[in-house]
Amino acid sequence: MAGVLRAGPEQDVRSGRAPGRGAPDPETYKDVLGRFCTGLTVVTSLHDEEPVGFTCQAFSALSLDPPEVLISVQRTSTTWPRIRQYGRFGVGVLAAGQDELARALARSGTDKLRDVAWRPSSTGLPRPEGLLAWIECELVREVDAGDHLLAIAAVSTLEAGPATTPLLYFRGDFLATGGAS
Repeated sequence: MAGVLRAGPEQDVRSGRAPGRGAPDPETYKDVLGRFCTGLTVVTSLHDEEPVGFTCQAFSALSLDPPEVLISVQRTSTTWPRIRQYGRFGVGVLAAGQDELARALARSGTDKLRDVAWRPSSTGLPRPEGLLAWIECELVREVDAGDHLLAIAAVSTLEAGPATTPLLYFRGDFLATGGAS
């Protein structure tokens, strides 16, 4: 290694900011972080026996042992409290061409799955058709994270869909990759 590693500036753990520096303005924040390409998922569950769900771009594998995933949920979500109450949910990884599904579950309000083609999973959760992958989970805990909540969930079921290309999100728009390898 050519250079010497040096410790970065001291961090205020509670705010996440370096001492003496202000937060970036929201537009710059969105512009810069929007340049990080992410996959898109939909999170679905049941509430009073009715299907509910939302689009989620902040999804991640968290732990192999035990198998856990993490989703980031806006505090203002009206859907998440209903999913939290049920305690179990599915995460569908979207494939290229599922832009309309992502848009349908991203809009505000109820009955988002009304015009979405789905079928019950083996455990009864609403599973949209044509997914790249399906992950069923049980909520383990939530962590406060600014204007979001981090939901940590134990994975109970995994299913791979057809080997196709994912639907990606980049700079505020959908993007399909060139092909699967």
